[in-house]
Amino acid sequence: MGSTDWPSEDRSDRMEAYEWVVGIDWAMDAHQVCVVDRDGRPQWTREVPHTPDDVQEFMAWLLAHTACDPSRIAIAIETPRGSLVDTLIERGFAVWAINPKQLDRFRDRFTVAGAKDDARDALVLGASLRTDRHAFRRVAVDDPVIVQLRSLSRLEEELQQDVRRLTNRLREQVYRVHPALLTLCPAADEPWFWTLLEQTATPDDRAQLTATAVKTVLRSHRLRRLTADAVLAAVRGPNFYTAPGVVEAVKVQIETLIEHLRLVAAQHRRCGDQIERVLSELRARPEAADPAEHRDIAILESLPGVGRMVTATMLAEAAYALADRDYDTLRTCAGIAPVTKRSGKRRRAIVTMRRACNRRLRTAVYHWGRVSIRWDAGARAYYDRLRARGHAHARALRSVVDRWFRILIAMLRDRRLYDATRFEATVAVSVPGTAA
Repeated sequence: MGSTDWPSEDRSDRMEAYEWVVGIDWAMDAHQVCVVDRDGRPQWTREVPHTPDDVQEFMAWLLAHTACDPSRIAIAIETPRGSLVDTLIERGFAVWAINPKQLDRFRDRFTVAGAKDDARDALVLGASLRTDRHAFRRVAVDDPVIVQLRSLSRLEEELQQDVRRLTNRLREQVYRVHPALLTLCPAADEPWFWTLLEQTATPDDRAQLTATAVKTVLRSHRLRRLTADAVLAAVRGPNFYTAPGVVEAVKVQIETLIEHLRLVAAQHRRCGDQIERVLSELRARPEAADPAEHRDIAILESLPGVGRMVTATMLAEAAYALADRDYDTLRTCAGIAPVTKRSGKRRRAIVTMRRACNRRLRTAVYHWGRVSIRWDAGARAYYDRLRARGHAHARALRSVVDRWFRILIAMLRDRRLYDATRFEATVAVSVPGTAA
């Protein structure tokens, strides 16, 4: 099997290799530190302000007090990224991250009263890493391209949400004065509609609008689904009565919202172009030594239903799971793996949908599953069988995505592209236990 695309955790790493364990309760202004020896006894505690000089001084202080090489010191922290984490890794320390919710459970081992303070959390981090390393994840420096892709994909999502919020506000203003216009563009989210609104903000403007002006708008935006006559009919339709001053106020808001919308929409398009350039850079990297092997991005993009959005999100949010070919971690992070609750008080286990997951990843794979059942016969047949068994649409889609995850991990291990004929037989077998 060819090499992976990202650094993966060294499976031979064991806590016996570390002489000291350091718990760092991360904060914005200052971090609380607790140094624990190999026997679990806290030796030193201190506070480290979040400045470059203070962090450098802390690392020098730690090496002087432990008289140990950085590679022999394990550091536990709640966040897997940030300037502090990058600095510690660059200096040679072994950094391990844990989810804050898991830390909250470990805290109960030290106090059952619910007490919480930064010094205790630093101790809990250090002591827990010493005894329960398997609950932590070794932090490695991401590929610079993946760092860019993660930042851009999250920015694109934020900009898309901004566009949606602004168009909702614009739609509300149009509805106040002339609802008939919304029959042309119900979501008020198309640039040609914004141009039309600027020319029809008041009843006088709508009365003076000409067919030539409408044709110019449609032609400049290359819109063919509507005719000038249809647009004019909607524009010149009956108006509701509005109180004095409302039209003028709405006109100002519409003009302001459109100006803001054009800016955010342009930023959103530019961000999408940058994501495509980053993906092109990943595609252009040299192939593995074996010509029959393929890079992870090519394997992922060969699957039905995987487009730019799904590719970028999978590579950005599930890089470690893909690099380790870890099916269980991938389905857990995406919210596909169900949560099972068993108790002696109940005769049957309760299986529920997983809520704690990566929301961006969950949204991306939902759309992956939704599109794949339209284009892949095997996925559609699998979905139909699940629906016939009584599964709801969303639950059936999660099971479809779970099947894609199994196929993806197998393809990554073999470094082969998707071949639909190889997986048609899997649809004929009985449907296994499905995701909740």
